[in-house]
Amino acid sequence: MRTAYSVETVRNAERELMARLPEGALMQRAAAGLAAACADLLGRVYGSRVVLLVGSGDNGGDALYAGARLARRGAGVTAVLLAPERAHAGGLAALRRAGGRVAGTGRAEALVEGADVVLDGIVGIGAKGGLRPDAVPLAAAAARSRGAVVAVDLPSGVDADTGEVHGEAVRADLTVTFGTHKPGLLIDPAREYAGSVRLVDIGLELPAEPELEALQHDDVARLLPVPRAESDKYRRGVVGIAAGSARYPGAAVLAVSGALRGGAGAVRYVGPAGDAVIARFPETLVSDQGPKHAGRVQAWVVGPGAGDDAATVAEVLAADVPVLIDADGLRLADSEVVRGRRAPTLMTPHAGEAAALLGVDRAEVEGGRLAAVRELARRYGATVLLKGSTTLVADSGGGAVRVNPTGTGWLATAGSGDVLSGLGGSLLAAGLSAVDAGSAGAYLHGLAGRLAADGAPVGAHDVAEAVPEAWRNVLG
Repeated sequence: MRTAYSVETVRNAERELMARLPEGALMQRAAAGLAAACADLLGRVYGSRVVLLVGSGDNGGDALYAGARLARRGAGVTAVLLAPERAHAGGLAALRRAGGRVAGTGRAEALVEGADVVLDGIVGIGAKGGLRPDAVPLAAAAARSRGAVVAVDLPSGVDADTGEVHGEAVRADLTVTFGTHKPGLLIDPAREYAGSVRLVDIGLELPAEPELEALQHDDVARLLPVPRAESDKYRRGVVGIAAGSARYPGAAVLAVSGALRGGAGAVRYVGPAGDAVIARFPETLVSDQGPKHAGRVQAWVVGPGAGDDAATVAEVLAADVPVLIDADGLRLADSEVVRGRRAPTLMTPHAGEAAALLGVDRAEVEGGRLAAVRELARRYGATVLLKGSTTLVADSGGGAVRVNPTGTGWLATAGSGDVLSGLGGSLLAAGLSAVDAGSAGAYLHGLAGRLAADGAPVGAHDVAEAVPEAWRNVLG
């Protein structure tokens, strides 16, 4: 599992470690890892051209010491100092001793554009807001550079704690981060600026509970339900799907398709699209008597394609089993009823739906995804899965927010969310907690999207059909 910690937590851990180490040892550890990552990118260090964009903080010091190491290996290293009077003195002296040069900002853009590697050490993880005006031309030149842009700890101009980007920021091909991931490296929009991320261990001792968690294959494999010899459909779980309408029967079909591949033992469907569901999936147990009379279920999914059927949404929310609410169900659900539920509730909005629930513009949600998912979870007393390029899962009780690493832009297709709803609901019925069902469901869904697309457009039904392959891939 990858974890990310807040700036305050990282700073505290750094102070504790520096108190036990010789002066400057921690920065040397970081610089060594940074130089090694640059050397790997270059392949041949000798004769290469490296440009350092150096601000006044420790990030600038890391860049200068890493540049000194590369200069000693034969690279031509030039430092552009954005604040010469406040540059890290020890790092600057080390660079000059190794044969590195210092250039004025007047010809910096040409140097950056011609470099093989550009190190972004403009500002560190404590900075807020976008780049200062004097740094913006250098970031633009780095974007035009033919070489690789390497961010030191975090791309300059992005918010380390929130993943927000206010104004201009450096776009990196690689970010070399120290000690632990920072939330902004895992959450969009900042994640888009980070490129690939390489973690350098510098010996930090961090708390047990992080700010963010990103599950990996092994983590998801431990969560997935596996039937035993004595299992029957009820032991495996039965999920109810209350979805679809005369206008949107396909939503019901897609939600059922996800549910059938989600590990539960059986799927019950309730709604007006029964004929369409049976025609596609004859193993589905169909009822037209409403959720109360559908038979035994261990979890419900409600809302995909529901139109204005508020009565069905209310009936499902009254059930004393876990409920996943999606799509129209989010709009139709009574917030007080959701907050008053005793059984787990998992809400799965996309950014537009989240914005409507919060009463803000969609852009505010997309620009501050971490704040939005936490606020929704708090406000509704529910687990919230905020869909998007980086899907986030937050629990109302606080704790670490889960971020899904498997998403792909190919999943931005009609009906994809309906498949995810069915999949997540099936995992709820199989006994997973709301946080685990949302996290594992998003992970499988994203992986299925990647496998189904393989670089080409796909439909939601293709994603559903790829879930078994994703499941096998996770289990190894």
